[in-house]
Amino acid sequence: MRIRVLAVAAVVALLGCGATPQDVDELKKNQKDILAKLDALTGEVKKVQTAGARPAGPAQPDPNKVYALNVGSSPIKGPKEAPVTIVEFSDYQCPFCAQADALIEEVLADYPNDVRFVYKQFPLTTIHPNAMPASKAALAAGKQGKYWEMHKVLFQNSRALGPEQLKQYAQQVGLDVAKWEADMNSPEIAEQVNAEMREAQAAEVRGTPSIFVNGKRLMNRSKDGFKVMIDEALKAKA
Repeated sequence: MRIRVLAVAAVVALLGCGATPQDVDELKKNQKDILAKLDALTGEVKKVQTAGARPAGPAQPDPNKVYALNVGSSPIKGPKEAPVTIVEFSDYQCPFCAQADALIEEVLADYPNDVRFVYKQFPLTTIHPNAMPASKAALAAGKQGKYWEMHKVLFQNSRALGPEQLKQYAQQVGLDVAKWEADMNSPEIAEQVNAEMREAQAAEVRGTPSIFVNGKRLMNRSKDGFKVMIDEALKAKA
């Protein structure tokens, strides 16, 4: 606005100093060019200011925060009294979860006496329509002592988790299918899945797989990443 006032003042000053009409026309032309460039510059400044005012994205998880994660009635693999507990919130239809499952098997083999593994259901129902039935199928298999057998088959067939396929897997692992179907559709199994999903929300889980080692979030999802956290936890226990 100040530049606009000065430009107008310059024209007035020339008129008062006896400038020729040609001088005034030339000055007016230059004035219009300057004001047009000024308007364009003002628009660019507003765009930058608007971009800078956009809300920040979600905060990154704190790798040092320790979450209170209870085993509860979740399936466990490994020594029950192991000093280190790996807790995973996972989804049977998630391909990255299938990869993580193979990695965790390697980690458990490397620490047979020191690590136990707890699997918790976190089906991403908005993007994986078969994840919830698969979670219930696994927990129902657990009622007959076949949780991990069903768990393995589900991850081996994560792209084929329809109702008839789940029934085939129940037969494959040796379940009483009628009992399995009744358990799968029971309020008890539904409540267990819902309870574990609430636990995930309390632990600020936003996606799968989300893995914790003694309550701390695993940031480096690799064998070395596991080793660093497990060795630190064992040293702290000692």
